[in-house]
Amino acid sequence: MAKTIIVSNRLPVSLQHKFGKFEFKPSAGGLATGLGSIYKEGDNIWIGWPGNDVEDPGQRQEVAEELQKLKMAPVFLSKEDVELYYEGFSNDTIWPAFHYFTQYINYHDEYYEAYKRVNRKFCDAILEKADPEDTIWVHDYQLLLLPMMLREALPKSTIAFFQHIPFPSYEIIRMLPWRREILEGMVGADLIGFHTYDDMRHFLSAVGRLLGLSNESGYIQADNRLVNVDSFPMGIDYGKFSKAATSKKTLKNIKKFKEQLGDQKLLLTIDRLDYSKGIPQRIKAFDRLLEEHPDFHGKVSMIMVVVPSRAKVKTYQELKEEIDTLVGRINSRFSTLNWVPVHYFYRSFPFDELSAFYAMSDIALVTPLRDGMNLVCKEFVASKTDKKGVLILSEMAGASKELVDALLVNPNNLEGMKDSIMQALTMPEEEQVQKIGTMQASLQKYDIFQWVKVFMDRLANVKGKQKELESKAIDKSLVKELKNKFQSAKAPILLLDYDGTLVGFQGRPEDAFPDAELKHLIAELSGKCQIVVISGRDKETLGKWFEGQKVDMIAEHGVWLKERGDDDWTLYAAIDDSWKEDIRQVMDYYVLRTPGAFIEEKHHSLVWHYRKVESGLGDLRMRELFSHLKYMARGHNLQVLEGNMVLEIKRPDINKGRAATAFMKGKEYDFIMALGDDWTDEDTFKAMPKDSYTIRVGFAYTQANYNIKSPTEVRKLLKELMED
Repeated sequence: MAKTIIVSNRLPVSLQHKFGKFEFKPSAGGLATGLGSIYKEGDNIWIGWPGNDVEDPGQRQEVAEELQKLKMAPVFLSKEDVELYYEGFSNDTIWPAFHYFTQYINYHDEYYEAYKRVNRKFCDAILEKADPEDTIWVHDYQLLLLPMMLREALPKSTIAFFQHIPFPSYEIIRMLPWRREILEGMVGADLIGFHTYDDMRHFLSAVGRLLGLSNESGYIQADNRLVNVDSFPMGIDYGKFSKAATSKKTLKNIKKFKEQLGDQKLLLTIDRLDYSKGIPQRIKAFDRLLEEHPDFHGKVSMIMVVVPSRAKVKTYQELKEEIDTLVGRINSRFSTLNWVPVHYFYRSFPFDELSAFYAMSDIALVTPLRDGMNLVCKEFVASKTDKKGVLILSEMAGASKELVDALLVNPNNLEGMKDSIMQALTMPEEEQVQKIGTMQASLQKYDIFQWVKVFMDRLANVKGKQKELESKAIDKSLVKELKNKFQSAKAPILLLDYDGTLVGFQGRPEDAFPDAELKHLIAELSGKCQIVVISGRDKETLGKWFEGQKVDMIAEHGVWLKERGDDDWTLYAAIDDSWKEDIRQVMDYYVLRTPGAFIEEKHHSLVWHYRKVESGLGDLRMRELFSHLKYMARGHNLQVLEGNMVLEIKRPDINKGRAATAFMKGKEYDFIMALGDDWTDEDTFKAMPKDSYTIRVGFAYTQANYNIKSPTEVRKLLKELMED
């Protein structure tokens, strides 16, 4: 029976060695809670690093056996692995790059080599447990290469990936020397998830520009697979925090803390020590508030919890020193015998004490400079059972896209943060209740369990779409059938599109001329069957390229016909060109605005090419032009067609399907095969008799009976038809 394998850098337990024995302490993180509903079921399992160095083979066996009881399996890392892969590439290269701190990026080849090696270790550990039909869900930035490694080993598996930190813009990702490898690694998944639409958009842009994989509505064609990219904002275990806020332990802590602090407004900040969290900025904003508003002295305090992190790293040591200095300065300037402005704790707290902080605080100040989601703000809102409190939230946190009733701030704007603290301190209770209530309703609905369910449902949906396309993929048995029928046919005919079918696309259309291999292939085929090259190309180009070949040619989607042996082209459809001047003026305007774009004029149509335009800009301008031309087309009875990096406008009664039907009329064929690669070829597929073989190049939705991967595969198929 198929199982689900969860994979993350760390297991949801921490390994501790006490009195000669190994102990496992469960993680209280939101991800562990949400995924508990998956990995604890049936034969499912969670694979990851236990978080401690275990070198002895006997001890490793002992740890593995203990973890097996918890439905987990370990990936053991050496000290060097941790130093180069985890502390190195993961946290000194990817972390600063993906959080936009480019000044902290380390570009060390040895870091990347270790990262690749450890991703391979994870892959090997998974392959020991995985069966081909299993679902594998990989998590986060430490394992970006893993999905493709798994795909190569288990091509039919269901593989998902979720990124818990931001994904940077193309301008940042292209700085990394290993950018292609990272993106190719991620594209090994069937479903790639991010917290926000912005992260998803940045990823699609990077994949388009660096890997040349275009997308349509969040779906990309990677090799012969459909890959879905989407945003899934992660929630929290709402019930856990809401319930904890009124528990006996929490209420006892609240009473104790309030007695110690006295009657004052409390401002709460909780973070791991990291430069992305914006801790110094918020201390400075609070300092400014106390300096400009002495009336708040003795009436408001900040509870600041900073959880230790990467204490040996120089950047983090410097950050710690800066925070210590700022806290020391503000407390020395404003403290009195019975009041301290900042209560600073450089340590973690037990859950019930954190719950007390959430419940008793009047304001939560969550102002990271960049954050994938940030769950602290959600935990604070869930803990406000009386709905009284104010959330001040950074626009740079993923959660800001959901919690729009928070006071949203730019964490780099100290004046703006100070004003928001002022607004929060003076906000009427009814407004607090309204804002917190709205946010609570959203968090209850989209909690961590809903997040897991929505993601897994989406994954099933993607696999369903893939199966639809796979069912049409040409396989060995179909090739054999085609070959037998072709070779036994008395009057076979092949209708072949040119660009994207017989040849790949080129930056300049004139460079896509037929090579020696194609000319030889067409010459051999034309001795055994009738070949019709049916293309959008102009008649002059097509005639020159196939001069001397025994083929029939239909040019410009059906305007011109040249039968084999004829010297001249025949006009296949009457042409009215009176509309061209108006349309050309509009297209020219878009050419001037779009470096790399150009217009191709045919007898019956105008084509706007944007293959050489910067990725992203070309799509944007094409959409603008498409809307503009659609509007104009109504007045001229014209049709606007999207092709592969082209936009064509022409009369609707001229198409490849009509031309193919007219050409075949009155003739008897006992084998018909049509191949094409874009929407203009769909007309041909629709026009073919039911017993024809219609094949779309590329794995897109189509009217054709089958899909084939590429022009290279098309040539292979045509060669096989003739082999004895």
